[in-house]
Amino acid sequence: MAFTPAGEWSSGELIPFRQGEKWGYTDRNRRLILPLRYDEAGPFVEELAWVRVAGLYGYIDGSGYAVTPTHFTKASNFTRGRATVELNGETFAIDVAGKRLPISETPAPEVEYLSLGDIVRKAGKLGFRFTVGSTTVPAIYDEILEDYRGLLFVRQGSQWGAINRKGKVVLPVIYESIKVTAANDYSYPIVQQAGLLGYLDADGHLLVKPKYRAAEPFVGGVARVETPDGRVGYIDSTGKEYFE
Repeated sequence: MAFTPAGEWSSGELIPFRQGEKWGYTDRNRRLILPLRYDEAGPFVEELAWVRVAGLYGYIDGSGYAVTPTHFTKASNFTRGRATVELNGETFAIDVAGKRLPISETPAPEVEYLSLGDIVRKAGKLGFRFTVGSTTVPAIYDEILEDYRGLLFVRQGSQWGAINRKGKVVLPVIYESIKVTAANDYSYPIVQQAGLLGYLDADGHLLVKPKYRAAEPFVGGVARVETPDGRVGYIDSTGKEYFE
């Protein structure tokens, strides 16, 4: 694989790429921008990414410049200008300059449940009445959740599917689970079928069919996955894989 110097590349255009046992960063055409010199690499979030070398973690910017030393035993992605790290057995937060932040208590965010409308109960089953318009979902489900982005997730027995705000079933009720997280604004739900994991798009259709042994939520436009044969790497929001 050819190497293209980082130059003025925006970190938002860089994706962690694995080749063999080493990691670097490519653009979305899989051209190598930051060389394969890390033992593991994370996504760029808020212009910074964590990298691991010889069992220790540090942070780099989009040019590959080390913003912090590679000396942490644990490191997270940045969120709202903060990342959680561990050093010498102590866990604390740092800012985007790598400086330690004072301890602060942040209240848990309030979550609005079923903002699209109201649950309708009938003969022990659940349906749904949308607040906007006259659309209703028949009371044939055992559980109804929402993704806060316009979709309802419905369960019949042990199987899940998805319904859009027009009341149309956009994902058949054949999946073992559907999961979303507030950490990435409930985008790209993770679905499970036959023990394998995939992703949905914003409309509730399959973006990536269930084929991974492990799948993490999308962060910074990419998601970390693991194949059934143990290969770990990242995919982008089109499902393109960035590992070999």
